[in-house]
Amino acid sequence: MGFDLQKEWDFVENVCSIFESKGNEVYFVELETDLETRLARNRTANRLEHKPTKRDIERWEKDIRDTTEKYRLNSNEEEIKRENYIRIDNTELSAEKVAEIIGERFGF
Repeated sequence: MGFDLQKEWDFVENVCSIFESKGNEVYFVELETDLETRLARNRTANRLEHKPTKRDIERWEKDIRDTTEKYRLNSNEEEIKRENYIRIDNTELSAEKVAEIIGERFGF
């Protein structure tokens, strides 16, 4: 999400309203890590197997570098005011640990 783009915020709010209008709760998990970690993770066998759009590594790396320069990819402190929200710096965390943190935070 480009946190500096109103159209992105509007899209998220629209999607939330669809679920919330039916009595459902929406949970937000914002993951953050540095660019070098993102680039390294994209080269893992698991990521390449499950995310076909990232298999053209050279193209994807150029795209993510350009996107990082052009847009703000993480929220500012206290910008997201929803109750069901957590922000996790997962640079040094395994996927299993992140899942554990999410489950604990939301009582899953």
